[in-house]
Amino acid sequence: MAENDNSPAGERTEQPTAKRLEQAREQGQVPRSSDLGAAAVLLVAAGGLQLLGGWCGTQLNTLMRAGLSIPRERALDEGAALGAFASAGAHAFYACAPLWSLTVLAALAAPLALGGRGFHPQALVPDFSRLSPGAGFARMLSLNGAVELAKAFAKFLLLALVAALVLWRQSGAILALSGEPVPVSIAHAASITSVALLALATTLALIAAVDVPWQLWRYTQTLRMTREQVREELKDTEGSPEIKGRIRKIQNERARRRMMREVPKADVVVVNPTHFAVALRYDEQRMRAPIVVAKGQDLIAARIRAIAEEHHVPIFEAPPLARALHRHVELGAEIPAALYVAVAQVLTYLAQVRAARRDGAAPPPRPSIEVRLDPGPPLH
Repeated sequence: MAENDNSPAGERTEQPTAKRLEQAREQGQVPRSSDLGAAAVLLVAAGGLQLLGGWCGTQLNTLMRAGLSIPRERALDEGAALGAFASAGAHAFYACAPLWSLTVLAALAAPLALGGRGFHPQALVPDFSRLSPGAGFARMLSLNGAVELAKAFAKFLLLALVAALVLWRQSGAILALSGEPVPVSIAHAASITSVALLALATTLALIAAVDVPWQLWRYTQTLRMTREQVREELKDTEGSPEIKGRIRKIQNERARRRMMREVPKADVVVVNPTHFAVALRYDEQRMRAPIVVAKGQDLIAARIRAIAEEHHVPIFEAPPLARALHRHVELGAEIPAALYVAVAQVLTYLAQVRAARRDGAAPPPRPSIEVRLDPGPPLH
């Protein structure tokens, strides 16, 4: 069971994070319930005795008969005695191995079912602080120590009551064992023991049904964190918010500079007239449709306009088109098909204006731009 660690000032009001739970697991701090393990072992032992008790008893009876019937001269022979002892040990292991294996598996499976799988060598490192008498008395006199003592006393009384009740109900069968043949008596004794273990296992299972939620709740409580611990862990995991904000600011500034360098290469800047500005470039030989090379609003829009004027890039005022381009087209992307006609009208008009200036003719009338996409809410 995880122990309380020294925490910084502040109340532990936050649930443990995934990283906190993983660190506790690596240190071997996982929820444990001794009642669950004991109930599993007793239940498996009861089932094993019910199925294998007669066979195990018969094997042990054979072993005992063989051990008590060794001839005198063989018993006095040191070499023969050692051989007989080794043979008896192998026979005893053979007789007890099935039941022993089942109980060992149950003892291993019960904690894994509650605490999860995994082997962590760090949990095997000795903790000499547990040898401190002062810390031991502190744990005994703590609220948790009082709760554990009350639980242990209640479990003792309940198990003692169940055991006494089982012995009282089986007293006649126990007394009758002495009058039965040995093989029958062994099988009958195994059956009686199985019933007794099953009763105790059922009692422990009921206790575990209460203890397991309590241990899970207690485990979570011991790992709860203060808000400061959560913030520190977040900084360690994802980096300081201040540093991340500074990095984002630098990245945005660099992206803005790259975008501004594209404005002089644009064919037209569509404006709102002051809130939005979108720079478009179109190359008939290499592009399927015009692309947005720069866009922005408010101060960025003013900067785009200034660069466009400085490099003699045409500026065309079309508020619905500017808002629609800014809202629906990402930087570096082609304009949607729904805006082809509107943008084509702008580019055609600008080409006509350049031709008129070159020929000294009057400029063409300004086209009325219609937008089929939602331009977004106007800004006032």
